[in-house]
Amino acid sequence: MAKYVYLFEEGSKDMKDLLGGKGANLAEMAKLGLPVPPGFTITTKACIHFLKNNGKYPAGLKEQVLRALEKIEKKTNRKFGGKPALLVSVRSGAPISMPGMMDTILNLGLNEETLQAIIEETNNERFAYDLYRRLIQMFGEIVKGIDARKFDSVLERMKEEKGVKYDSELDASDMKKVVKEFKEIYKRETGEEFPQDVYVQLFQAIDAVFNSWNNKRAITYRKVHGIPDDMGTAVNIQTMVYGNKNEYSGTGVAFTRNPSTGVKELYGEYLLAAQGEDVVAGIRTPKPIKELAKEMPKVYKELVNIAKKLEKHYKDMQDFEFTIEDGKLYMLQTRTGKRTAMAAVRIAVDMAKEKLISKKEAIMRVTPEQLNQLLHKQIDPNAELNIIAKGLPASPGAACGKVVFDADVAEAMANEGEKVLLVRPETTPEDIHGVIAAQGVLTSRGGMTSHAAVVARGMGKPCVAGCEAIQIDLENKLFKVGDLVVKEFDWITIDGTTGNVILGQAPMIEPEMSGHVKTLLKWADGIRKLGVKTNADNPKDAARAREFGAEGIGLCRTEHMFMAKERVPIVHEMIMATTKEERQKALAKLLEMQRQDFYEIFKVMDGLPVTIRLLDPPLHEFLPNKDALLEEIRKLECKQCKENADVKKEMEKKLLLLRKARALAEANPMLGHRGVRLGLTFPEIYEMQVQAIIEAAIKAMKEGIKVKLQIMIPLVGIAEELARMRAIVEKKAKEVMEREGIKVKYKIGTMIELPRACVVADEIAKHAEFFSFGTNDLTQTTFGFSRDDAEAKFLPQYIDEGILSFNPFAQLDTKGVGELMKIAIKKGRKTNKKLELGICGEHGGNPESIEFCNKIGLDYVSCSPYRVPIARLAAAQAVLKKK
Repeated sequence: MAKYVYLFEEGSKDMKDLLGGKGANLAEMAKLGLPVPPGFTITTKACIHFLKNNGKYPAGLKEQVLRALEKIEKKTNRKFGGKPALLVSVRSGAPISMPGMMDTILNLGLNEETLQAIIEETNNERFAYDLYRRLIQMFGEIVKGIDARKFDSVLERMKEEKGVKYDSELDASDMKKVVKEFKEIYKRETGEEFPQDVYVQLFQAIDAVFNSWNNKRAITYRKVHGIPDDMGTAVNIQTMVYGNKNEYSGTGVAFTRNPSTGVKELYGEYLLAAQGEDVVAGIRTPKPIKELAKEMPKVYKELVNIAKKLEKHYKDMQDFEFTIEDGKLYMLQTRTGKRTAMAAVRIAVDMAKEKLISKKEAIMRVTPEQLNQLLHKQIDPNAELNIIAKGLPASPGAACGKVVFDADVAEAMANEGEKVLLVRPETTPEDIHGVIAAQGVLTSRGGMTSHAAVVARGMGKPCVAGCEAIQIDLENKLFKVGDLVVKEFDWITIDGTTGNVILGQAPMIEPEMSGHVKTLLKWADGIRKLGVKTNADNPKDAARAREFGAEGIGLCRTEHMFMAKERVPIVHEMIMATTKEERQKALAKLLEMQRQDFYEIFKVMDGLPVTIRLLDPPLHEFLPNKDALLEEIRKLECKQCKENADVKKEMEKKLLLLRKARALAEANPMLGHRGVRLGLTFPEIYEMQVQAIIEAAIKAMKEGIKVKLQIMIPLVGIAEELARMRAIVEKKAKEVMEREGIKVKYKIGTMIELPRACVVADEIAKHAEFFSFGTNDLTQTTFGFSRDDAEAKFLPQYIDEGILSFNPFAQLDTKGVGELMKIAIKKGRKTNKKLELGICGEHGGNPESIEFCNKIGLDYVSCSPYRVPIARLAAAQAVLKKK
């Protein structure tokens, strides 16, 4: 017969899958000789059987429970349902900690007979009735589903009548009345008397705990934390000890280190004359654990020693529950403590320095997501928030500001020192100055990799995208959420980590790169094999990335430099040109600006490689939206009747832009006239950029700056494309170097972002010194997904229904895109053994994707500045996992 019940002394901490975290740790504490009340655990296998078989126990379970209970009776010299009375608690305990998600029932075994036995034994009528009323309420709520408020209202009324504040101030006669009324509530709600058969109590409580595995909050918690639904919960049945017995008794929860800061100190709270749920419920204000040193110095000293013993044994910060009965300490639970991101880093580093764990273990103790939280503003977790809507958590961190609907207004207000949040249906390249000026961005359309999301992440700004609950009225400068109206200049807060939109100004916690973070990352750098570069388009981002430990720029997108407000008219002039000469005239103006851009970046990245990608997007992306232009023209037509010459001139200008926008419009721009195709059909654009790059490099070198230059050609799918473009680049570079009399060393490579490029990588590698995988577009072209459309329309459903297990734009699709990358690596290196290989899509900052990049042998990953520390940690963890 299968074994479903284990006495605490039969288990160990290594049996979590079978005994749950709580049961395994109770067993371990018992083995360590700590004061653990006797008990036993029903396994998770029993729970799984129960749930799969409509509430039927597996064969032999009931008998095993009764035999284990007999052993507890012998150990304690007490009798379940007899004299002296043995009472037990029934508690849940999943293999993975799910604090507060499942159920607990205390004081089982009380009936009219055992109630009198306890009164006789303790000579404390109030204590006995306090136990009884707690049992009736917990059993009624958890086993029978009675609304807790029905019981609470009786207690509240009783306290009000007596003029007292706490339950503990009610006397024995009050408790008798409470028990009487609780029994009446129980009978009224269930149609039956409160069970006097203690074994009926026990097995109904076990059933309730098994069933709590599938309660709503437990299911939600598992979904959020990625815990499998088929693990089940164990059930722990343990001898009751009484923190509510008298003034020499109490209960508490403590941590071996501060879970908020990570400081090495005993941290926690306790209550005298109370049971465990009193501390959690917050009915009475608990006392800081340090005050126990004054009230019960002997117990406090023992608690400190136990805390040290637990931490030394488990080699991690522990969260434990304890009860004091008549001055004697008992341990009821220990588990690895939940902690803030700040605490996680400090605890890991401090424990490594204390030689409790190794540096490698410290690196594995901190998740990349925890590190991410430390690099962005966070909303105070203790604040009360008015959440009005929820969108996609597109860029982490939190920001609050006045709502503005226009990029120009955002810039103007920011220049005056105002904090603003840019709210748009979606952002376009022309909104870039507004994004720069704003504290964060909120859009009603677009996905996790929409323009707003990508730009915000690159700048380290919070962004909530695709928040469809908000209806934006740009004309009246307001947005609605149901009946709620938020007007321009009203304050809101966005949380880019959760996707929440909050009315008003939420309290913030400032991020910081502490000494502990720097130490941890230094250790990580000593282990990782992947280089970590950054995607940066301006000196500010480049400098920030270097502070965060970036080893170069893996992607500098030159098109972002065209989006500055003062440059847009010149870009329009270049696009509107009808001859090569006209275009070159406009390009000459942009040349000076681009040269300065590159020079500033070379200065910041002195001695580190800088990879500059030549213009990638189609030209129409730099023009105003066609619909917006039409609307502006209509408004101007209304004014034209006034025969205003300025209005006519403005309208003619808008009409020309509209005609050009229509002429350049493409049915599928992502696969259209962009990247290398643009460079080959309008070589003067790439020639200008190459001239600006080489001239900037020469200027920097003259000042003693070490320039390590790489020029990247985008969207190559045919080897001949790269061969021809390489010739154009080399010719222009040579012209500039001969004119200036200074030679600049540089490499030419390409972005691999098309399936064909992967398949013919051996041919492309003949003309390239490096490949950089542009996995955003490679994912689109591999799946045949339009990114924004997919995220807005069907990807969430695909993920919910299990068609896809994750968003392939957030995490690299190793089975499809990854296989293409492997082909490209194998073929590329076959042609060129020294071929440098990297990734510069957003996947370069995703920990799971980084692990894959390490596995397939890339040389580096490149990501946004604020992801650089995450990538450094994830790259080290990838090495350790592989080992």
